[in-house]
Amino acid sequence: MPRIAVYPGSFDPITNGHLDIVRRASRLCDHLYVAVADNSVKHHTFSVGERMAMVRAAIRGIPHCEVDTFHGLLGEHVKSMKATILIRGLRAVSDMDYEFQMASMNRRIYPDLETVFLMPDERYTYLSSSIVKDVTRMGAHVEEYLPPIVVRMLRRKFKLRKV
Repeated sequence: MPRIAVYPGSFDPITNGHLDIVRRASRLCDHLYVAVADNSVKHHTFSVGERMAMVRAAIRGIPHCEVDTFHGLLGEHVKSMKATILIRGLRAVSDMDYEFQMASMNRRIYPDLETVFLMPDERYTYLSSSIVKDVTRMGAHVEEYLPPIVVRMLRRKFKLRKV
């Protein structure tokens, strides 16, 4: 039976830290779904379609990876896909409490699910989508933190000329 993994997130937008996790996770499974959350309660900068397009472009060339979307309970979605591995990135110790709670709840929903925590490269330890959006708005150079398509889409979204 193939080892199917899901790496969920809002990816608003996807960063090079996320891509580092995707590359690492793709070596641990037979197929990896990068699942973009469609959560109408959260206010996103990009629509789910825009986020999926950015993720699709960013993961191009990474073997056996594809983009997916979900709404509702993640554990239910993963179960419906017959995935048994849930990938989560841990940037800092501060992420652990929340991630452990989520892993516990997802295991209650889907007992066959194993959550695997991966650390990104240390260059991306404190990188987040929120920080990248904030510094982009201020005109900072963000090319080292984002895939090229994301840089273009952020500049267009914030109506910034190339800096």
